Amino acid sequence: MKTKLALLMLLLMPFTVLFSQIEQPVKWTVSKEKLSENTYELTFSATIEQNWHLYSVHLPEGGPIATSVNFSDASIFESTEDIVEVPVPGKHFDSSFQMELAYWSNEATIKQVVTVKPGTESIEGYVEFMACDDERCLPPDQIDFNFSLKEKPVVVKESKTTDAASGENKSYWSIFALAFIGGLAALLTPCVFPMIPMTVSFFTKQSTNKLVGIKNAIQYGIFIILIYVVLGWLVVLLFGADALNALSTNHWFNLFFFILLVVFAISFLGAFEIVLPTSWVNKADAGADKGGLIGSFFMALTLALVSFSCTGPIVGSLLVTAASEGGMAPLVGMFGFSLALALPFSLFAMFPGYLNSLPKSGGWLNSVKVVLGFLELALAFKFLSNADLVLDLHLLEREVYIAIWIAIFGALGFYLLGKLRLPHDSPLEFLSVPRLLLGLLVLSFTIYMIPGLWGAPLKLISAFPPPLEYSESPQGVGYKSLHSSSYVMQQSSNKDIAMLEQKMEVGPQGLSVFHDYDDALAYAKAVNKPLFIDFTGKACVNCRQMEINVWSDPEVNSLMRNEYVVVALYVDYRKKLAEDEQYVSETTGKKIRTVGNKWSDFQISRYKINSQPYYVLVDNEENELNAPKAYEPNIKAYSEWLQKGVDNYKK
Repeated sequence: MKTKLALLMLLLMPFTVLFSQIEQPVKWTVSKEKLSENTYELTFSATIEQNWHLYSVHLPEGGPIATSVNFSDASIFESTEDIVEVPVPGKHFDSSFQMELAYWSNEATIKQVVTVKPGTESIEGYVEFMACDDERCLPPDQIDFNFSLKEKPVVVKESKTTDAASGENKSYWSIFALAFIGGLAALLTPCVFPMIPMTVSFFTKQSTNKLVGIKNAIQYGIFIILIYVVLGWLVVLLFGADALNALSTNHWFNLFFFILLVVFAISFLGAFEIVLPTSWVNKADAGADKGGLIGSFFMALTLALVSFSCTGPIVGSLLVTAASEGGMAPLVGMFGFSLALALPFSLFAMFPGYLNSLPKSGGWLNSVKVVLGFLELALAFKFLSNADLVLDLHLLEREVYIAIWIAIFGALGFYLLGKLRLPHDSPLEFLSVPRLLLGLLVLSFTIYMIPGLWGAPLKLISAFPPPLEYSESPQGVGYKSLHSSSYVMQQSSNKDIAMLEQKMEVGPQGLSVFHDYDDALAYAKAVNKPLFIDFTGKACVNCRQMEINVWSDPEVNSLMRNEYVVVALYVDYRKKLAEDEQYVSETTGKKIRTVGNKWSDFQISRYKINSQPYYVLVDNEENELNAPKAYEPNIKAYSEWLQKGVDNYKK
């Protein structure tokens, strides 16, 4: 019996290895529901394993691959509606990709309503998606579907809101905090700060006793909050909570936001003032004289209107940022802003004796306004960069973006140190200590950004400029060109080898790499060197960390450059294969449609694993020289592994 059991275990071992290392953290179910004649709702529901997440349909460029529904024959449709995400995926700052991304945890459902042409018998296609955890991403995967329109409709219940909602709540908290800080900044502007004693004096005169004064002050604060929250509610009402998510990735809206913020910034710098019609202010001021509840409302409205030239750009910037967040963020943002604005007015109205502790109005108020103008100008270029990335125009590449920020923050530093004066500035007789320290801090930050022009990662601001690969010099300035490399040209006397060398490209750390396995293997045989196979991905964060932190080591780099032929196989490369090159995988049963699918299937079928990075060393007969390696941040261990491969090849 034991012998039979041992034999059975031996027979099952290859399959155990296969399924234990090929991770499939997302499971899909698909269904359809007939809504009317020729109109159907297609539902794709995903169950996501713990600690993994699935990315949204709407993602910015330069990050992971968004979930998408792809149809084999689009000509069968009369119309298709936009995809609806249930629940709306929460937005998070993804430290792996250094950008804000929307994704689901635990459960996700996407729905799409389509109207087919009469006589259509089926709807076929596939869902493409990408799953990541906190440390790695799996290559893009595809789930095929085929809906027969002759079958009985199946109704699918909507998924319950899961952790994605809590993620969305975290985003709302960050918007609230940002808006609250914006409200505090608005208090320190020349349009708002001087109104604090005026407002307190107004309530003191109208209050018959202290209790009435406190009541009026509370009413006043509540009305300030209501006025701004209604403004946020109007933004959500006009655009729709879900539509704001889609707008955040639209290049036209990003361009509009850029122009809007530049106008606000120029206004804060003193070129002009954004003011509301005088008649509005006069009517609100007249209403404030009525006293009581109505008087408190009109007093709050007067504050909002009179201070608009200072608060308008801040409110506009917050609404732009909140709109790019999507959902109910504009409402949350306006609540945070108005709360910060209302609290001091209400508190000083309750306790007027503390007014004496406030600093006197002066030129410093305009300086606060100018600093905010510089910050808004810097923020504006983030939206212009988003539009450029989406359109892939390469007009605002990383070096240009960083150069603009260096100019902006350099000018801000000189302004704080009194070397620049703008139209509404008062003469500066001396520098206060806080202003001096802030100026030095800004100039230090400016100097910190300068190496970014030559490829430095700039981790402090990595969420703002375009990614490293979206630049004039993706590998940094100073790398020699590929065809001047002695490694590439050493065998150029052989025509066949010379042709293969033309297919090489500059890879990470200046290495010469192939991107096709057959070409790399042929070259390795021709130059009698072992082959280094790098299963990687454009959206693989751990792959980039290995390339930056490990491959840059002189010993590791020398071994890879001189002892190996390197081939980088990108499992998420989305270039379509020619029709005659597409096939169905014998291992997974899935259709292989793209170059990335091909290399992912190659990795799974040959090495029984589908995670990246994954490194394999083979000889010219494709035999493994030692055990493959995954993510290995230990430079010494990685170097020894490479050296062992060379030693085994030479035996």
